[in-house]
Order: sequence, then structure tokens, then C-alpha cells
Amino acid sequence: MMSKAVTTMAAQRIDYAETAKIIAALTEGETDPVALMATVACELHHADARFDWTGFYRVTEPGILKIGPYQGGHGCLVIPFDRGVCGAAARTGEVQLVPDVEAFPGHIACSSSTRSEIVLPVRDAGGAIIGVLDIDSDRPDAFDQADATALAAILATTFGG
Repeated sequence: MMSKAVTTMAAQRIDYAETAKIIAALTEGETDPVALMATVACELHHADARFDWTGFYRVTEPGILKIGPYQGGHGCLVIPFDRGVCGAAARTGEVQLVPDVEAFPGHIACSSSTRSEIVLPVRDAGGAIIGVLDIDSDRPDAFDQADATALAAILATTFGG
């Protein structure tokens, strides 16, 4: 029999409006992108039981993403724009909603537990892509358009893009 605490944790789903308020309060006045990424990754990761790995890959040179602040197990250190879900989000500038990572051509398996993922481009105030937010789940089909919309709004408010 599962305890009430375990049952509640397993069912925990993010309240995006509340999480957006918390992130806005914690990041008010901060301009350093790495500090912002660290705060966003931490707050998002602990707000939803679906989020198995939550973090950022930063654009460090043309066509290259490198690991940034994250929560969860180890991530891949370097991802070229032409590989994987993160690369696709950076290359196209569009949200990648992947209900089954095994069905995504060129998926990079940084963790064998990942079943689905959502990756969003992160833009600065000038509209340039400075990185991507990658959220992996150990559950299949864990993310939907409502997640994409709410996460995009948090990123736009936090990073100015």
C-alpha cells in the first residue's frame, strides 16, 4: 500500500501560474543568463513529478549546444544543432514535443530512462536563440501543447525573448 505522501507526489503536476510567479520573484533584477537558467531549472524540476531531467543547453558557438544548469542525472555535454531533439529545437527555433523518444529520428539517449521529452528554444531580448530548455520524462507521452505554451511564456518573461 502506498502512503498518502507517495501518492500525492506521484500525482503532483505543475501549477504553471504559481511557478511563473515564483520564478519571476526569484529572478527579479537578475540579468545573468546562467543564473536565470539555474533558477528556472530548479523551480521547474521540483514542481512536477513528470519531470525526470530538467535543464538547459547553451549555445556556446555557432551550431553547438553545451550543457548548462540542470536538475537530474548527468546530461550530454555537447549537442550539435544537427543532432537530437535539442539540436532540432535550436536549429528550427521551434518547440519539439516528443511523445516517444524512440520514434524520433536521431534521438540522443543521454539517459536510458527517458521515454518522452519537450524542448523549447530560449531567446534573449533581441530574439537570438541562446539555448534550449530540455525536460525529459520517464513516462511516455508526458507533455502536451498546454505544457509548451506555459513553458514558453515562462521563458519569454525570464529571458526577455
